[in-house]
Amino acid sequence: MDKVVISLGGSIIIPDDRDGAFLNRFASLLRPLTEDLEIYVVCGGGKIARYYIVTGRELGAGEEQLDEMGIDVTRINARLLQLALGSAAYAKVPHTVEETASQGRKGKVAVMGGTTPGHTTDGVSAALAERVGASRIINATSVDGVYTSDPRKDPGSTKFERLTFQELEGMMHKGEHGAGRSHVFDPLGAEIVKRCRIPILVVDGRDLDEMRRAILGQRINGTVIDG
Repeated sequence: MDKVVISLGGSIIIPDDRDGAFLNRFASLLRPLTEDLEIYVVCGGGKIARYYIVTGRELGAGEEQLDEMGIDVTRINARLLQLALGSAAYAKVPHTVEETASQGRKGKVAVMGGTTPGHTTDGVSAALAERVGASRIINATSVDGVYTSDPRKDPGSTKFERLTFQELEGMMHKGEHGAGRSHVFDPLGAEIVKRCRIPILVVDGRDLDEMRRAILGQRINGTVIDG
């Protein structure tokens, strides 16, 4: 059975715009697809996690403590998606890649958040994809692909239709980690997908038609990272 890992950004789960209604629609998209696919979702923390991280940093918390708070938020977000999926998900959020991998089966969606300090949910998604032998990772973000700069701030930004693993790696800031930081994809995750040759499809996570195409491995309007 084909296996797909979705890295679902926290900004997609909780954008303050009818969050519950969106999660119900997203769950309705996933349920029937589990008849032909093994689907795994790794939930990010988004702005709620960043709030706790920024506030905790002001209070003098260390990076590991800040990461732990961010991980807690990702698991709460995962629980929200589990509630939307109902019987198509498990009742408990797994805390490790191995535990999540063991949940993969027809008719179910395995949903998790973060794992340990120092690992972003993009990195966790890549590790999970390697563990289960996924054929692709869907990176569901708040923009519709990878751009030369932030298209929300730079109207002259250009979208990439395709990138190689090497080009993705070149975009990463190696060795730079801190709670709450955000890149195209986590450097650790980029190393894993390059080694394992697992394609990444970067799409607008709120565009459910685009999400369906990506999950099914069809042509997308976003950015494909492979080769």
